[in-house]
Amino acid sequence: MGIYLNPNNEGFKRTLAADIYVDKTMLISELNKFIDKGNQYICVSRPRRFGKTIATNMLCAYYSKGCDSREMFSKLKISKAKNYEQYLNKLNFISIDVASEYQNAKNKDSMLDKLTEKVKKEFVQQFPKADFSLCESIADCMLEVYAATNETFVIILDEYDCLVRNNFGSQLFAQYLEFLNGLFKSNTLRPAISLAYITGILPVIRDRVQSKLNNFREYTILDALQLAEFVGFTEKEVKPLCKKYKVDFTRCKSEYDGYTQNGYEIYNPESVVMCMETKKFGNFWGRTSTYAVITDRLKHNYKGVKEDVIKMIAGEEVKVNVTSYMNTMTDFITKDDVFTYLIHLGYLAYDNVKCTCRIPNFEVRKEWYNAMAAMPDYEKTDEIIKASEELLEQTFLKNADAVAKALNDSHIHVTSNRNYNNENALASAVYIAYVHALNYYNCFKELTTGKGFADLVYVPINKEVEHPALIFELKHNQSTGNALQQIKNKQYFEALDNYKGNILFVAINYDDEKMHQCEITEWVK
Repeated sequence: MGIYLNPNNEGFKRTLAADIYVDKTMLISELNKFIDKGNQYICVSRPRRFGKTIATNMLCAYYSKGCDSREMFSKLKISKAKNYEQYLNKLNFISIDVASEYQNAKNKDSMLDKLTEKVKKEFVQQFPKADFSLCESIADCMLEVYAATNETFVIILDEYDCLVRNNFGSQLFAQYLEFLNGLFKSNTLRPAISLAYITGILPVIRDRVQSKLNNFREYTILDALQLAEFVGFTEKEVKPLCKKYKVDFTRCKSEYDGYTQNGYEIYNPESVVMCMETKKFGNFWGRTSTYAVITDRLKHNYKGVKEDVIKMIAGEEVKVNVTSYMNTMTDFITKDDVFTYLIHLGYLAYDNVKCTCRIPNFEVRKEWYNAMAAMPDYEKTDEIIKASEELLEQTFLKNADAVAKALNDSHIHVTSNRNYNNENALASAVYIAYVHALNYYNCFKELTTGKGFADLVYVPINKEVEHPALIFELKHNQSTGNALQQIKNKQYFEALDNYKGNILFVAINYDDEKMHQCEITEWVK
């Protein structure tokens, strides 16, 4: 048993001991299908705090010869899988946390040499009959063991992209490329590796490192394919947690959901766990980083970025080409590169069917608000966001003039002259003008109702807070009276079957002079 070679199961033991544990062990069953096949090289990338290290600890506990984890897994899902017994604690296992090695290295330039020296020492200790005197690398040691014993290895690099994100183009990065090349590109070594599993925030770099890792099959936040349910917590997993910890599921969904993949609603696991433990809805994920990640990319203001960012703040999705980004920290050429990078980091969510991106949930939206406040180019956007709290209060007071005035500003801000009369433009203007309402409401666009579709419906999230529901009907060159009559005639209020309380009907009309009129009336369901 060692630290790097055939470690114990202590990491996963601590995971299981936590107050909240969501069983993701069926990932093992999926990975077992790759072992000793031609496609046994796997790269899994996802945002920070989405459970990458927990997964590697689990794999270590399952595969490593350095421990006996049968009892540990006996009550978990994997124990029922057909291939459960096949590799349980039967393979040599090498685990390297690249981020920890980098952070703890006193001399960064000699980090890889020191790492190799430490791993080689463990090989000597665990395989005393093998001759490692001519071995200069970890790959050499693995090959020596394989040649002498025919034993194979599972090798995991957690946070493999740490050196890419911090040292791209440096001498250390060049050394790292050679390190990766030695592990994963040697045809001689390949039979000695039963499974290679690397994790990171960014996918495989598509530049000079491509020749080193282009044999890896990738599962990313863009498309995790059959591994999608292991990216984060699924809705099926979050619902029982909310029930157990007496947390409102609807609110939890609006705060932490949004990364939809292959039929799964993916929730941010870090935030869900913190929410259950504290019984509060906070910006937990945002506290582990900084909105400067957003501003650092937006400040370059690539063509079209500002316009699309404002659209996303206004609740829209925008088209994005995710194929041009080189997965580095330097090769940003277009807005698509910027948005793709922010998707990988979790600040945007990607729809791989429509090829669009959007802000995934309210927690992440707060980070975008912080970023807007810090950027002079988005001063007007920040102004509208900050004014939205007062606008909501004025709406409750049925101050129609205040609503009309706010929409005069918002409507022209979220769209261009060419698209001003687009049917979605006014809805987006309302959405951004009322962004503060998302603290208390779920917003639905074009909600199916009694006899048609309501343009915008705001349904209170917390039933204990006495906020009225809001139904908006939007018109162009008509009248607010017509809009109110349509709400009543088409019985839009029937969409709120489970809601009991006051409803404000908010009718909006704008004319060719780009002036808005508003009329607000109250209805008790």
